[in-house]
Amino acid sequence: MEWTIHSMAKPRKANGSNPADAYEKLRADIAARHADLSDRLQHIAEFALENPTEMALGTVAEVAKRAAVQPSAIVRFASALGYSGFTEMQQVFRLRLVASLAPSYKDRIGRLKRDGPWRGSNEPQAVLGRFVSEGIASLETLNSVAREQDLRRAIDLLGSADTIYLLGLGGSYPVAAHLAYVLRKLGRRTVLLDALGGGLREQAVAATRADAVLAVSFKQYNADTVRLFAELVARGVRAVSITDNLLSPIARGADVVFELHDMAEPALRTLVAPMSLAQTLAVGLGLAQD
Repeated sequence: MEWTIHSMAKPRKANGSNPADAYEKLRADIAARHADLSDRLQHIAEFALENPTEMALGTVAEVAKRAAVQPSAIVRFASALGYSGFTEMQQVFRLRLVASLAPSYKDRIGRLKRDGPWRGSNEPQAVLGRFVSEGIASLETLNSVAREQDLRRAIDLLGSADTIYLLGLGGSYPVAAHLAYVLRKLGRRTVLLDALGGGLREQAVAATRADAVLAVSFKQYNADTVRLFAELVARGVRAVSITDNLLSPIARGADVVFELHDMAEPALRTLVAPMSLAQTLAVGLGLAQD
């Protein structure tokens, strides 16, 4: 992925344009201009990319409260991106929501906004119900945001690699470990970068431009994952990233980035979506080999 600073021309308005295209352009503008924004506006940019549904549904006061800033800062952020105000920018988020999210997911978002996190969940069955609900919602989101061209590009990239390196530490380790298991069953040469039996960097010392790395990390990003990912990309190793937004440290330099946003105020990040995406890539790779 090339990270270039776009011109400061006013973004195209959402009216009359494809909602998906308008939203993708807005996201690209936010990511490209992030480094040039003030600290406060950078914080809002990160919030916007991580919480597109909140940006679509909330008033400027509600969004400001969730982002822990003043409403005037939200307005300044919209102006910095070339919009006349928050309402015009919000329309892009709203059109994307209407176009891509299933009604059941929108209803679930509404319930989360009304009921708050973990309300009435002292009983084990209620806790289970909340995790099931978040898992279903995350899968519905994955199904709507994972683009066909990105899936094909990732499968082609992994399929052409001599060795596939899998990098996911901390809370993301189960995804990387399971993917290593599946890929080995498919006969693929795979290295799980887990630092067991030696240093993490030593495990990846043989990686070359003929190889590929698939990295998984979400906030708070694992420091070892971030460092090794940057080193591998700098060495020319092609990369596929599964993360939570375009400003993630493992998005920069990746050839393909899959963004999996968490539910609002989750008690614990669900791995249902990243695990399903990893399985999709593995099975897709197996089908491509047949």
